[in-house]
Amino acid sequence: MYTQGLTIVHTGNGKGKTTAALGLALRAWGQNLRVLIIQFIKGNSKYGELNALAALPGDNIKIIQMGEGFTHRDNGISQDEHISAAKKALQTAIDAESSDNWDMIILDEINYAVKFNLLTVDDVLKVVDNKPQDLHLILTGRDASDKIIAKADLVTEMTEIKHPYKQGIKAQKGIEF
Repeated sequence: MYTQGLTIVHTGNGKGKTTAALGLALRAWGQNLRVLIIQFIKGNSKYGELNALAALPGDNIKIIQMGEGFTHRDNGISQDEHISAAKKALQTAIDAESSDNWDMIILDEINYAVKFNLLTVDDVLKVVDNKPQDLHLILTGRDASDKIIAKADLVTEMTEIKHPYKQGIKAQKGIEF
């Protein structure tokens, strides 16, 4: 069966961008597609998706945390270190895209990497423009560039209507991480 690979963007200020991408990853894995998830900001953190994906049998789904954590937090990591990590993640995406080892690649939080000046829009467009015709490419993160949105086949904007954090409720295990 022929696959027309799609470019999909999950953006917006609401919760659920990574969650939606992980749902696509799980659906693709269930169809025996090979899925690679590259996280551009998250790094060395125990998010629930790491445990869940590790529990799945086989090697058709892989997640790599390549970020140095959120750039707005004072965690002792310099902007140069964040940039270096983002560029390594980008190169990993470029290599994966050209390897023919994957049917779906998720670039989680790549839009944040652009927003925080770790990558340029042109860096990301190179990945989008060089996508093989049968590869599904998913990009997540707030503030997706208009240029990236224009290249996408499907764009979903998550809109926050109400969030428990604004009521003083801290991030919940299994919901936010």
